[in-house]
Amino acid sequence: MVPLLLVLLVILVLFGAGFAIDVLWYIAIALLVLWVLGFFMRSGSGRWYRW
Repeated sequence: MVPLLLVLLVILVLFGAGFAIDVLWYIAIALLVLWVLGFFMRSGSGRWYRW
């Protein structure tokens, strides 16, 4: 019974990590798109961001 619970726990952890990594990929892609758009839409010689 205990090995079965451990296997189910490992499966849940791996599923959760896979979901989190997938969401992080989407966030990274969205930030990259915003950065590229800002790079091409900057005004004149100034930077489009403040940092």
